[in-house]
Amino acid sequence: MKAISYSRYGGPEVLEYGELPDPKIGPDGVLVEVRAASVNPVDWKAQAGYLDGMLDAVFPVVPGWDVSGVVIRPGVSVTEFAVGDEVMGYVREDFLSRGTFAEYVAAPVRTLARKPRTLGFEESAALPLVGLTAYQVLHHALAVRPGETVLVHAAAGGVGSMAVQIARHHGCRVIGAARDAGRERVAELGAEPVQYDERTFAEQVRTLAPQGVDAVLDTIGGPFLKLSAALLAPGGRLASIADGEVLALGGRYFWVRPDPVDLAAIADLVDEGVLTVRVARTFPLERAADAQRANAEGGLNGKVVVTVP
Repeated sequence: MKAISYSRYGGPEVLEYGELPDPKIGPDGVLVEVRAASVNPVDWKAQAGYLDGMLDAVFPVVPGWDVSGVVIRPGVSVTEFAVGDEVMGYVREDFLSRGTFAEYVAAPVRTLARKPRTLGFEESAALPLVGLTAYQVLHHALAVRPGETVLVHAAAGGVGSMAVQIARHHGCRVIGAARDAGRERVAELGAEPVQYDERTFAEQVRTLAPQGVDAVLDTIGGPFLKLSAALLAPGGRLASIADGEVLALGGRYFWVRPDPVDLAAIADLVDEGVLTVRVARTFPLERAADAQRANAEGGLNGKVVVTVP
């Protein structure tokens, strides 16, 4: 199969396009013919070696965890999917090796759900990691309730924009923090925007929520995490996906996990018209290094997706 891979840690320059053996599937997996895979910051951070203390790398490593495609062969014990099913997935295993930037991926069924009927493959590939992260933090880590006020950081970004939409659908009032360019997008999603400025950030939030906020979803860490902790109402909850210092502040450090039930729930929200996802740029598989650079540079109004013919 054609695939993108790397045989040593590094930046986009270590990525190679070429032939690799087709992946084998275990009894609890399916072979997916990949139509699209999206780029997330964790992809190039893992490739740079930042996760080496957590995940073994079995070189050559095919990067990518997000995928959409078509099932072409189920494992012998699989009853959840059949040949021809259109699926999406957050195909993360406990090691780095067989990712989604390839013509085929062997995906455990625990990482997959049927893709939304109303989305194409490119948009579906852009959904799993950011959608699952937002959904799981709000529902499992923060346990937000209707009527609560939720502060979402980087609310115009991948995870943030998902969180705004999900929290709003759940009946929450949402304050969305963003840079200048993202404030209009935050308002479009139904949140009340505040601007990132260390001198005025706390005052902006307190003006909107004088009694404090009930929950904070932090996606950036650093000084704004500490400022947010001080903005919590009594009994307020704090969770971060970016900064382990949240533990010292009494909050929860959260890492998204594959979950087919949660992923199916996200697909349902899309088909119900509750949740939208934007694709900013697409690149063919052989230009995955350029896709990675575009994601790392940031400033895009949507996800970066790699397409597979």
